[in-house]
Amino acid sequence: MAPISEARKRANDKYLENQDEIKVRVPKGRKAELQAHAESRGESLNGFIVRAVDETIERDEATK
Repeated sequence: MAPISEARKRANDKYLENQDEIKVRVPKGRKAELQAHAESRGESLNGFIVRAVDETIERDEATK
């Protein structure tokens, strides 16, 4: 695999400056299940989790 260029490193760093990171722990085997579900819907695992959280917040706010 080719080494990462300096331009790519700078672009990655710039992107990460605008992102927060949350670690989620799930029981062994659950990650593969979640990934498969996300892929079946054309999403990344991260995209699926963010969508699930957003939809839950929206539903919770509607029931206040």
